[in-house]
Amino acid sequence: MTTLAIIGAGRGLGAAVARRFGREGFAVALISRHQGRLDALASELEEDGVRAQGFAADVRDPASLARALEQATEALGPIEVLQYSPLPQKDFMRPVLETTPADLVGPVEFSIYGPVAAVHQVVPGMRFLGEDKGTILFVNGGSAVKPGRNVTGTSVAFAGQAAYAELLHEVLAEEGIHVSQLIIGGAIVEGDDEKDPAVLAEHLWRLHTERDTFRFQVSAD
Repeated sequence: MTTLAIIGAGRGLGAAVARRFGREGFAVALISRHQGRLDALASELEEDGVRAQGFAADVRDPASLARALEQATEALGPIEVLQYSPLPQKDFMRPVLETTPADLVGPVEFSIYGPVAAVHQVVPGMRFLGEDKGTILFVNGGSAVKPGRNVTGTSVAFAGQAAYAELLHEVLAEEGIHVSQLIIGGAIVEGDDEKDPAVLAEHLWRLHTERDTFRFQVSAD
């Protein structure tokens, strides 16, 4: 059995993706800062027939993130799919003229250092899975492609993450590892035809299985 690791797992999109991949036989490693919440979510997923386990880590601490991914591999099996989708903190979103150098430290740690640490941890294992197996999925808000003047930290950091993801897509394709980015404009809305978590999870499943698209964008209303 191989594993889907969701960095930034929660009850919305993370849970929906866990259920979608779990139906296909994936074990699911749930990664976020709060072990108690992860344990509760893992129990809910287990009731739905998904093998899941939580591993606490802070994406702004590269060592803790690498350690959680290593523990997930040991507990659940090799990581075939990595999803990087933590929800940015509200204090990252300041107007451009109020944003100081110090205000950019958190967003850059969160959206650039975190993914780089995660990728370095999982890619060596993906290489052993065989060609056209490993997948890295990035999930971003609309400011990754169109910066917003009132969400400066995430706009700058998401742009950097998008550049990193595209570079990975180009280089890792040579090894049969696929990299994709899902852009979600606006809020995720339960029951919405386009932005319900289950609908978005289906897009991520398709990006993993079809392996022919780098960026897929779901527009804001």
